[in-house]
Amino acid sequence: MIKYDEFKEVCKKSLEMIETAGLLLTPADRGKITAADFGLSHIKEEGIQILTMFQTGRIAGKILILLPFQTEPEHWHPTVGDDAGKEEVIRAISGELYFYIPGENNMKKGFIVEGKEDCYTMRNEVIMKPGDQLELPAGTKHWFQAGAQGAVMYSFSTTVTDLNDQFTDPSIVRDTVIEKEPNTL
Repeated sequence: MIKYDEFKEVCKKSLEMIETAGLLLTPADRGKITAADFGLSHIKEEGIQILTMFQTGRIAGKILILLPFQTEPEHWHPTVGDDAGKEEVIRAISGELYFYIPGENNMKKGFIVEGKEDCYTMRNEVIMKPGDQLELPAGTKHWFQAGAQGAVMYSFSTTVTDLNDQFTDPSIVRDTVIEKEPNTL
Protein backbone atom coordinates (compact mmCIF):
# COMPACT_ATOMS: atom_id res chain seq x y z
CA MET A 1 0.00 0.00 0.00
CA ILE A 2 1.17 3.51 -0.82
CA LYS A 3 0.53 6.18 1.77
CA TYR A 4 -1.54 9.01 0.28
CA ASP A 5 1.13 11.65 0.97
CA GLU A 6 3.85 9.50 -0.59
CA PHE A 7 1.66 8.87 -3.67
CA LYS A 8 1.13 12.63 -4.09
CA GLU A 9 4.85 13.29 -3.58
CA VAL A 10 6.09 10.81 -6.21
CA CYS A 11 3.46 11.96 -8.72
CA LYS A 12 4.35 15.64 -8.17
CA LYS A 13 8.07 14.93 -8.56
CA SER A 14 7.36 12.88 -11.71
CA LEU A 15 5.36 15.73 -13.29
CA GLU A 16 8.27 18.08 -12.54
CA MET A 17 10.69 15.62 -14.18
CA ILE A 18 8.49 15.41 -17.30
CA GLU A 19 8.36 19.19 -17.61
CA THR A 20 12.10 19.55 -16.95
CA ALA A 21 12.64 17.07 -19.81
CA GLY A 22 10.87 19.59 -22.07
CA LEU A 23 7.57 17.78 -22.58
CA LEU A 24 4.47 19.94 -22.61
CA LEU A 25 1.61 18.70 -20.43
CA THR A 26 -1.99 19.83 -20.54
CA PRO A 27 -4.04 20.13 -17.34
CA ALA A 28 -5.82 16.91 -18.38
CA ASP A 29 -2.44 15.15 -18.73
CA ARG A 30 -1.39 16.31 -15.26
CA GLY A 31 -4.51 14.71 -13.81
CA LYS A 32 -3.72 11.30 -15.36
CA ILE A 33 -0.42 10.64 -13.59
CA THR A 34 -0.42 7.59 -11.36
CA ALA A 35 2.08 5.43 -9.48
CA ALA A 36 2.52 1.70 -8.94
CA ASP A 37 4.25 0.11 -5.97
CA PHE A 38 3.30 -3.49 -6.90
CA GLY A 39 2.14 -4.11 -3.34
CA LEU A 40 5.72 -3.88 -2.07
CA SER A 41 5.13 -0.68 -0.03
CA HIS A 42 8.45 0.96 -0.86
CA ILE A 43 7.69 2.81 -4.07
CA LYS A 44 10.86 4.92 -4.10
CA GLU A 45 12.91 1.71 -4.35
CA GLU A 46 10.65 -0.55 -6.41
CA GLY A 47 7.90 1.17 -8.35
CA ILE A 48 7.14 3.44 -11.27
CA GLN A 49 5.07 6.48 -12.18
CA ILE A 50 2.96 6.36 -15.35
CA LEU A 51 1.16 8.92 -17.48
CA THR A 52 -0.96 7.26 -20.17
CA MET A 53 -1.09 9.61 -23.16
CA PHE A 54 -3.40 7.43 -25.24
CA GLN A 55 -4.76 3.92 -25.40
CA THR A 56 -6.86 2.36 -28.15
CA GLY A 57 -7.84 -1.23 -28.79
CA ARG A 58 -4.58 -1.73 -30.70
CA ILE A 59 -1.88 0.71 -29.50
CA ALA A 60 -0.86 2.74 -26.47
CA GLY A 61 1.56 5.53 -25.61
CA LYS A 62 2.77 6.27 -22.10
CA ILE A 63 5.35 8.38 -20.35
CA LEU A 64 7.15 6.32 -17.70
CA ILE A 65 9.05 8.03 -14.90
CA LEU A 66 11.59 6.58 -12.49
CA LEU A 67 12.87 8.62 -9.56
CA PRO A 68 16.61 8.46 -8.83
CA PHE A 69 17.65 4.80 -8.46
CA GLN A 70 14.00 3.64 -8.56
CA THR A 71 13.54 0.17 -10.07
CA GLU A 72 10.67 -1.28 -12.12
CA PRO A 73 10.55 -4.95 -11.03
CA GLU A 74 11.41 -7.77 -13.44
CA HIS A 75 8.42 -8.81 -15.54
CA TRP A 76 7.27 -9.93 -18.97
CA HIS A 77 4.18 -9.52 -21.13
CA PRO A 78 2.87 -13.07 -21.75
CA THR A 79 0.73 -14.61 -24.44
CA VAL A 80 -2.90 -14.72 -23.29
CA GLY A 81 -5.36 -16.70 -25.40
CA ASP A 82 -5.14 -15.49 -28.99
CA ASP A 83 -3.14 -12.38 -27.97
CA ALA A 84 0.59 -12.88 -28.58
CA GLY A 85 1.42 -10.50 -25.73
CA LYS A 86 2.31 -6.85 -25.56
CA GLU A 87 5.17 -5.65 -27.76
CA GLU A 88 6.86 -2.53 -26.41
CA VAL A 89 9.30 0.11 -27.59
CA ILE A 90 11.06 2.20 -24.94
CA ARG A 91 12.59 5.53 -25.96
CA ALA A 92 14.69 7.40 -23.40
CA ILE A 93 13.85 11.09 -22.98
CA SER A 94 15.96 12.25 -20.03
CA GLY A 95 18.28 10.86 -17.39
CA GLU A 96 20.23 7.63 -17.54
CA LEU A 97 18.33 4.37 -17.72
CA TYR A 98 19.69 0.88 -17.10
CA PHE A 99 17.64 -1.78 -18.88
CA TYR A 100 18.09 -5.50 -18.20
CA ILE A 101 17.14 -8.12 -20.80
CA PRO A 102 18.13 -11.70 -21.69
CA GLY A 103 21.78 -12.17 -22.64
CA GLU A 104 25.26 -12.15 -21.19
CA ASN A 105 25.75 -10.86 -17.63
CA ASN A 106 27.50 -7.54 -18.20
CA MET A 107 25.92 -5.62 -15.30
CA LYS A 108 28.12 -2.72 -14.18
CA LYS A 109 26.07 0.44 -13.53
CA GLY A 110 22.85 -0.73 -11.91
CA PHE A 111 22.27 -2.78 -8.79
CA ILE A 112 19.96 -5.51 -7.55
CA VAL A 113 17.51 -4.37 -4.89
CA GLU A 114 18.83 -5.64 -1.56
CA GLY A 115 17.63 -9.14 -0.71
CA LYS A 116 16.02 -9.63 -4.14
CA GLU A 117 18.76 -11.51 -6.05
CA ASP A 118 16.29 -14.24 -7.08
CA CYS A 119 13.75 -11.67 -8.31
CA TYR A 120 16.07 -9.91 -10.77
CA THR A 121 17.43 -12.64 -13.01
CA MET A 122 18.16 -10.63 -16.17
CA ARG A 123 21.69 -9.17 -15.97
CA ASN A 124 22.36 -8.12 -19.59
CA GLU A 125 22.66 -4.36 -19.10
CA VAL A 126 21.73 -1.88 -21.83
CA ILE A 127 22.58 1.69 -20.81
CA MET A 128 20.14 4.12 -22.38
CA LYS A 129 20.64 7.85 -22.73
CA PRO A 130 18.20 10.41 -24.19
CA GLY A 131 17.25 9.42 -27.74
CA ASP A 132 18.17 5.75 -27.32
CA GLN A 133 15.48 3.21 -28.14
CA LEU A 134 14.95 -0.44 -27.22
CA GLU A 135 12.43 -2.86 -28.75
CA LEU A 136 10.98 -5.57 -26.52
CA PRO A 137 9.23 -8.44 -28.32
CA ALA A 138 6.26 -9.98 -26.50
CA GLY A 139 7.31 -12.35 -23.74
CA THR A 140 10.75 -10.74 -23.18
CA LYS A 141 11.65 -10.80 -19.51
CA HIS A 142 13.00 -7.37 -18.47
CA TRP A 143 13.45 -4.84 -15.69
CA PHE A 144 14.88 -1.35 -15.55
CA GLN A 145 16.35 1.18 -13.17
CA ALA A 146 17.12 4.90 -13.21
CA GLY A 147 20.49 6.44 -12.53
CA ALA A 148 21.19 9.27 -10.09
CA GLN A 149 19.05 11.85 -11.94
CA GLY A 150 16.03 9.61 -12.40
CA ALA A 151 14.72 8.88 -15.91
CA VAL A 152 11.83 9.80 -18.16
CA MET A 153 10.96 7.61 -21.14
CA TYR A 154 8.25 6.91 -23.67
CA SER A 155 6.62 3.50 -23.85
CA PHE A 156 4.86 2.75 -27.13
CA SER A 157 3.17 -0.61 -27.27
CA THR A 158 0.52 -2.82 -28.73
CA THR A 159 -2.67 -3.13 -26.71
CA VAL A 160 -2.04 -2.57 -23.03
CA THR A 161 -2.36 -5.84 -21.15
CA ASP A 162 -0.59 -4.72 -17.98
CA LEU A 163 -2.93 -6.65 -15.68
CA ASN A 164 -1.65 -9.82 -17.38
CA ASP A 165 2.01 -9.01 -16.73
CA GLN A 166 3.94 -11.75 -14.96
CA PHE A 167 6.59 -10.97 -12.34
CA THR A 168 9.60 -12.91 -11.11
CA ASP A 169 9.00 -11.67 -7.55
CA PRO A 170 6.17 -13.84 -6.14
CA SER A 171 5.23 -11.17 -3.57
CA ILE A 172 4.16 -8.64 -6.22
CA VAL A 173 0.52 -7.62 -6.37
CA ARG A 174 -0.47 -5.95 -9.66
CA ASP A 175 -3.15 -3.63 -8.29
CA THR A 176 -1.80 -0.61 -6.43
CA VAL A 177 -3.67 0.35 -3.27
CA ILE A 178 -3.43 3.97 -2.16
CA GLU A 179 -4.24 4.93 1.40
CA LYS A 180 -7.30 7.17 1.57
CA GLU A 181 -6.73 10.92 1.54
CA PRO A 182 -6.54 12.25 5.09
CA ASN A 183 -9.64 14.13 6.19
CA THR A 184 -9.17 17.86 6.01
CA LEU A 185 -11.38 20.50 7.58
